[in-house]
Amino acid sequence: MATTLSAALLRFHHRCCLPPRSSPRRCPASATGFPRGIHPLNSLHSCRPPRSTAARSSSTASPSAPEAAAAEATEEATQAEADVREEERVVLPTNESSDRLLRIRHTCAHVMAMAVQKLFPNSKVTIGPWIDNGFYYDFDMEPLTDKDLKKIKKEMDRIIRKNHPLVREEVSREEAQKRIEALNEPYKLEILEGIKEEPITIYHIGEEWWDLCAGPHVESTGKINRRAIELESVAGAYWRGDENKQMLQRIYGTAWETEEQLKAYIHFKEEAKRRDHRRLGQDLDLFSIQEDAGGGLVFWHPKGAIIRHILEDSWKLIHLQRGYDLLYTPHVAKADLWKVSGHIDFYKENMYNQIDVEDEFYQLRPMNCPYHILVYKRKLHSYRDFPIRVAELGTVYRYELSGSLHGLFRVRGFTQDDAHIFCLEDQIKDEIRGVLDLTEQILGQFGFRYYEINLSTRPEKSVGSDDIWEKATVALKDALEDKGWEYKVDEGGGAFYGPKIDLKIEDALGRKWQCSTVQVDFNLPERFDITYIDSNTEKKRPIMIHRAVLGSLERFFGVLIEHYAGDFPLWLAPTQARILPVTDNELQYCNDVASELKSRGIRAEVCHGERLPKLIRNAEMQKVPLMAVVGPKEVQARTLTIRSRHNGEIGTMLVDDFINRIQVAIVNKSSSL
Repeated sequence: MATTLSAALLRFHHRCCLPPRSSPRRCPASATGFPRGIHPLNSLHSCRPPRSTAARSSSTASPSAPEAAAAEATEEATQAEADVREEERVVLPTNESSDRLLRIRHTCAHVMAMAVQKLFPNSKVTIGPWIDNGFYYDFDMEPLTDKDLKKIKKEMDRIIRKNHPLVREEVSREEAQKRIEALNEPYKLEILEGIKEEPITIYHIGEEWWDLCAGPHVESTGKINRRAIELESVAGAYWRGDENKQMLQRIYGTAWETEEQLKAYIHFKEEAKRRDHRRLGQDLDLFSIQEDAGGGLVFWHPKGAIIRHILEDSWKLIHLQRGYDLLYTPHVAKADLWKVSGHIDFYKENMYNQIDVEDEFYQLRPMNCPYHILVYKRKLHSYRDFPIRVAELGTVYRYELSGSLHGLFRVRGFTQDDAHIFCLEDQIKDEIRGVLDLTEQILGQFGFRYYEINLSTRPEKSVGSDDIWEKATVALKDALEDKGWEYKVDEGGGAFYGPKIDLKIEDALGRKWQCSTVQVDFNLPERFDITYIDSNTEKKRPIMIHRAVLGSLERFFGVLIEHYAGDFPLWLAPTQARILPVTDNELQYCNDVASELKSRGIRAEVCHGERLPKLIRNAEMQKVPLMAVVGPKEVQARTLTIRSRHNGEIGTMLVDDFINRIQVAIVNKSSSL
């Protein structure tokens, strides 16, 4: 399943065959898994094409001072950031696509545990599953170092070379308990108590080590390519995920069928690291998490706030155009509201402690749904009023353990792009189709064209009649089929209160991110007793649809940073143009130009005080899309020499021409001029 890697380091190639905006496709089967929902594609690629060499202005025979300086800066900037070129594809299989790979990874977890216990006899084993990109195993032992990992890998190699057979054995519960007690493995005893089936299965590695396990495994350790394995890191993990229980040492490893696959995975991981939104957020001064304020609370810096402002304005405009009413609702409410909604009974562990206000208890909101229902209930509704669509960029607060916080992807306070639709049963299909169209429009702005879509159906335990579940599920299927989108059905995977559609977007590295959700709800209308008057003047219960497109602004911003590698397209870039004087003699003209650009809605700034090559290099490093270089000739002619971050020299033009070209690019949501 793997192809051959070139001797040179694998480079990424630019995808040049995006479908038209009107026909998004479901993304192809993804390749390997990656932590936190990341999945690289079979073909690794970058969203940034190689730089092109644009023709310079032909107004003079010899290069001007700005042109000469730009050429010098180009050479330096090229050294700072390597161009990307197309290279061979390397197919990375998944656990789903390759049973052999799954078995290799599972066996590697056992081999690693055996190696650890040989090197550290006092260590206690717990669990060791395969995961998307490899495997891990948790141990109760003293903290490990990088040096320890090298020792463990060396011992794993020795075990693999010995080609021990993997032997499955079935024993009684009593026999399993007796053997575990003899080894003094308390965690395994606890695991045994949780196994309900009999007989108990054990897997042996030769005659030297065994573990409780249902399989599957390779036939022998020699079936593993030891050069296709790497131990990646050590992390702390609480037993059973409970912070009140023992802290364990979790060793992560990756395993593949071939060395070529491992090399491709490592290269992919390096590219993902280069795009890490936490590093880029700091380098580009977009956002921060201020520990003085508390973990998981996001501070949007001016440049990041500009991008958020653009996202919010676009989101609001599209919703207003599609018949939604915008809402703003409070961040707290009486605790009784959350009792009615059921959150206190079923979601309390994710909520913050209540606040005592004048002998009444209030609660920071974990969700926006009850607020929108209260707005609906403010007056009596007729069947003629439907559909009713309300939307809000509402900030919610959810308790997360400090160890689970991760940049913008896992925070304690975030803003959901929340909307709710109240409609009649026969309107469900059309409303779902409208949501899918809106989702396509919003996500398409950012170049997301490839989706993975799942339809989750009725679980064993649910609320609502058979008839309404059938109607809602069929409506969701029909809407997806009308849209022409392929989807998978997750039978029984829906919430207890209704079926749903989940949509994952694919970024520039082929990683998949859960963003959009459309959820039918039969529960909250019942809990809040919301009604309308039908054509026979009888009270009936409306259908409620929950819907989010971006998920949360914070998380989506993190995805955008990594998708673009911080190199935002022109229409979205926090600074669209930087004006660069050759000397301070041109500074006044530069300031005048910047003022004119700002007055015409273009985000521009002047930078000076350094040699021009350094000013250009700094703009490149800060990923500013356009640079306007100004020397004596430009001042005299009232022009600008324009340089594009993506396309190099564009040429010399009048200020008005420059502004007009930027404005057209913004309207078209282009990456550059």
